[in-house]
Amino acid sequence: MKNNWVIKISGPVMLIAVLSSCQPKTGKNDTAEQEPGKAITMKNIQPAQSGYADINGLKMYYEVYGKGEPIVLLHGAFMTIPLNWSGFIPLLAKNRKVIVAEMQGHGRTKDISRSITYEGMSDDVSGLLQHLKIAKADILGYSMGGGIAFQFAIRHPEQLRKLIILSGTYAHDGWWPEAEASFASVNADMFKDSPIKKQYDSLSKDPAHFPEFVKKLMSADLQPYDWTKEVNNIKAPVFMVIGDMDGVQYEHAIDLFRARGGGKMGDLHGLSQSRLAILPGTTHMGMSQRADWLVPMINEFLDTQPVTK
Repeated sequence: MKNNWVIKISGPVMLIAVLSSCQPKTGKNDTAEQEPGKAITMKNIQPAQSGYADINGLKMYYEVYGKGEPIVLLHGAFMTIPLNWSGFIPLLAKNRKVIVAEMQGHGRTKDISRSITYEGMSDDVSGLLQHLKIAKADILGYSMGGGIAFQFAIRHPEQLRKLIILSGTYAHDGWWPEAEASFASVNADMFKDSPIKKQYDSLSKDPAHFPEFVKKLMSADLQPYDWTKEVNNIKAPVFMVIGDMDGVQYEHAIDLFRARGGGKMGDLHGLSQSRLAILPGTTHMGMSQRADWLVPMINEFLDTQPVTK
């Protein structure tokens, strides 16, 4: 019988329920494999480029797939490229250049002595684009990656084309209260025998660092934050997506959409450049399993003009 594991984690990846003996779902015709001691690899697709970039004191691991307009995918807390994006990469890379990276302390990107913050990680993404000589890109962030994406839009608007947020927040009280209240209790022991811990042990340069990494990463969500004013001033179009059983409050997503011209009858007032979607039957962790639903909506949003100048 398959063993379920359920843990309460930070806003970035909260109330996770995953089957410890299963890997993430991929696109309809793509599967993921796990070899002992190696990362999950996707059948029939390999990165055109991969390696480490020296950025802000990090040796940041990244991969690049496909050709076309660039899109950067930013993973959730404690996640890795294969755990978060196995379902998305094959579908998006059909007509886009897909850039994926592992943030500070995650996967193959070794932790360093600085604090882990949304602001710092957004600067790392900016540095990666410079390293790859990409002037401007679409940015997609999931959960913790959504917070990084919001900060990227605030701090590096000249590098942003369009912004997509999956199950992310721009203020600490955007999470349901019981979710936010659970953050302080998270510790390394909760991850025992989980896919996240197995990936960390497999990919990390220092598996013994895991307890310190968990404590350090959680500290980012134990500090109140509110970027509402700055987010409302983002010039780029924004596509906000949450699940109907997500950890993000409906009002949080709706408030952002209203601030960007939504909340009106489009037949009378026209369409907003930004978008809002609430996926049915979808939890916070379940969002990462919805590539087959999300990628067509993402492509349509990205292919629709106008964009930032």
